[in-house]
Amino acid sequence: MNSESSSSTQQFAADQIEGYRFYTETIEVTHMSALAFFEAGGNDHAGKRMYWKNREKTFTLVGIGHAHVLSSDETAGRFENIKKDWKNLCQQIVNEERSVHPVLFGGFSFDPFNTKPSEWRRFPQAYFVVPTFQLILKGDQAFVSIHLITKKQDSFNEFDALRKERDKLLHAAQVSEVDKYDKPNVIERTELRKEEYLESIQRVTDIIKAKEVEKVVIARTVKLGFEKKLSPTSALYQVANEQPESFLFGLEAEEQFFFGATPERLVKVENEKALSTCLAGSTPRGKTIEKDTELGEALLQDPKNRAEHQYVVSMISDVFKATCSQTIVPKTPKLMKIRDIQHLYTPVEGLLNAGSTLFDLVELLHPTPALGGEPKLEALKMIREHEAMNRGYYAAPIGWIDTQGNGEFAVAIRSALLDEEKAYLYAGGGIVADSTPESEYDETWVKFRPMLRALGGQLSDES
Repeated sequence: MNSESSSSTQQFAADQIEGYRFYTETIEVTHMSALAFFEAGGNDHAGKRMYWKNREKTFTLVGIGHAHVLSSDETAGRFENIKKDWKNLCQQIVNEERSVHPVLFGGFSFDPFNTKPSEWRRFPQAYFVVPTFQLILKGDQAFVSIHLITKKQDSFNEFDALRKERDKLLHAAQVSEVDKYDKPNVIERTELRKEEYLESIQRVTDIIKAKEVEKVVIARTVKLGFEKKLSPTSALYQVANEQPESFLFGLEAEEQFFFGATPERLVKVENEKALSTCLAGSTPRGKTIEKDTELGEALLQDPKNRAEHQYVVSMISDVFKATCSQTIVPKTPKLMKIRDIQHLYTPVEGLLNAGSTLFDLVELLHPTPALGGEPKLEALKMIREHEAMNRGYYAAPIGWIDTQGNGEFAVAIRSALLDEEKAYLYAGGGIVADSTPESEYDETWVKFRPMLRALGGQLSDES
């Protein structure tokens, strides 16, 4: 993975960032469609947009343009580099806003040590952006901010030009309705490296039986081909309609667009309070309420899924105990039911210790056993050796942080990479001693279903 347009964080040492001035201006505006604002930005800022809506629908973020990019292709230290550069950049803010704060949005790759070729050509190992224009919707309020990060001493004219462009974006978003996009026409569906995937399940199961590791998550890829290029706005529109109860995210890197509807929060920090989600163990939804209840109860009682879930609870609890005080961990999981699947779910809460940050939690929590395995380092090694793909940003942290240290990261599952007239979909499952290639293969179709449905894929021959 690389990014021709992004700058390595190694070029932005603290003394260099101190040469910048970070100007901001925020106005409150009439509530509008976030998708309409996103679409309006495509005229002059295609390839430089971002989108986020939390699962509770209380916070929506749209970013347009690149005021500043923090990125890294380093295999080590990327979390620390981004954290330090953001901290230094925040210190250059000239006029602090009170209504809303500037946001840094982006994500990390799943594993920078994976050297397999991949489709993620525009995404570096870490890719974060301060948008030029930032829309935030909170409750009934809507705020639009301008961000200008420059080394120029006199930037009045440049900022005034941005005000005019902001007003043009607002007009376009407020007077036009979001198109009701038809689902795309899929003309090709290809299961990439299917046989390699099935063979990898058997090899990893044998390794687990030999007690070398306890659990390893193995994923695979399906590629869709469309009649014509699918727009990022259309993709977000479809996935928002299909999966409204999930975190919605989208991140452009030139002509590529990574987006999804994930049920899984990695970690949230708000006013020093940290919250994470243990999400592992899954089963389909039932076609009737009786069948749905039966499947859910069976999931709650299933030893394999409960053990898989407990790996995640133990790991996240340990991280919170090391970085937080007053940690709260429920003793038994609940069910999280979304449209196509139900999961075992346990929330974990705590108060951040002095010196701990959101980026610290993201680094320590990634990947959870639900996405990597247990023990972590051994599982990652197994994934590199046996998984027949390079995950890129699939199953990795994606989210935002503001200048006050508040923010939220989700785990980028139920996701796809849009690449012109192609889309790559990803799904995986936790392999343990009694796993079989056939059952794991069937489980991936349950997890592919949300994005397949959103992108017009056929479901009839999935099993």
